[in-house]
Amino acid sequence: MQNRLKLNIETHRVFGSEHPGLYKHPASITELSNGDLYIAYYGGSGEYSTDTAVYGSRRKSGESTWSAPAVIADTPFHGDGNPVIWQAPDGMVWLFYVNLYGGTWSEARVKAKISTDGAQTWSDSFMLSEEPGSMVRGKPIVLMDGDYLLPMYHETGSDREVLAADTVSYFLRYNPPTQKWTATNRIHSKQGNLQPQVVQLTNEHLICFMRRGGGYGPTSSGYIQRAESLDGGHKWSDATDTEFKNPNSAVDVEKLQNGHLVLVYNDHMYERTPLSIAISTDQGRTFPYRRDIGGGDNSFAYPYMIQTRDGKILVLYTTNHRTSIMLAEFPESAILDMKRN
Repeated sequence: MQNRLKLNIETHRVFGSEHPGLYKHPASITELSNGDLYIAYYGGSGEYSTDTAVYGSRRKSGESTWSAPAVIADTPFHGDGNPVIWQAPDGMVWLFYVNLYGGTWSEARVKAKISTDGAQTWSDSFMLSEEPGSMVRGKPIVLMDGDYLLPMYHETGSDREVLAADTVSYFLRYNPPTQKWTATNRIHSKQGNLQPQVVQLTNEHLICFMRRGGGYGPTSSGYIQRAESLDGGHKWSDATDTEFKNPNSAVDVEKLQNGHLVLVYNDHMYERTPLSIAISTDQGRTFPYRRDIGGGDNSFAYPYMIQTRDGKILVLYTTNHRTSIMLAEFPESAILDMKRN
């Protein structure tokens, strides 16, 4: 299924209920060094089910169809979720994902796999964080000093409908020469925060945007959270509210090749609709260019965004009661033409 919206935005249904894993949720995408696109998502009979597994699919460079999803991570007797697929500058493809050890995400761990042949085959899994409640969702970035920064968060509490106030975000920093991971300090906020997405503005200055904590019902205090680092990503401030609404749902931010920042989010305090895009041309101080790319009665969850080498912006998200994965593709001009008055 393909739908062309005005101003050069194309949306495609990549996977629906006819594909493996009736329940489909957080998906991620990366562009491989040969130009192929690769998607990873998790699917099964339900969010907390022990039959969930991570699936992978490829769209070869120059083609329009996706390969049949195949299992790339499956832990016997445990659910797997939140896969993050990412290719590092050295060509190694990383798969980070969550392994569920109980009935809530506060009992999860983070595992990883690597591929040295462009996601054709995978290593055995290894544990990246054994701390109960450790989670992953956002894509890593390569810092200006060559280190990798992987967004992480620590979820607490036993209530599936309320994210506890002591849920916090942080980062794991990877040094390629030593192959060592080190954790940053934790980012606190009044309602809790999770699923950070990060960009580097200068060698020393980084900012991240995060999903808020709390519940899912009507509220007047549902805003995206923001924190910053002034020492190259080693130490982070506490998080504060932004101007952007957030219904306790994932957001994403991407630094484009021209330095502009793109934010994708749900522009509502307690509904996962609409799905909106905002662009900043001044390093995140203002976001005057905004438009919706999805709306109506449906819900749009877990957006994941990349910019391909040819400059196109890709946004992956789930919809249709978490049975479908959609992909929107558009040039930056499709949003810049929608400046707010």
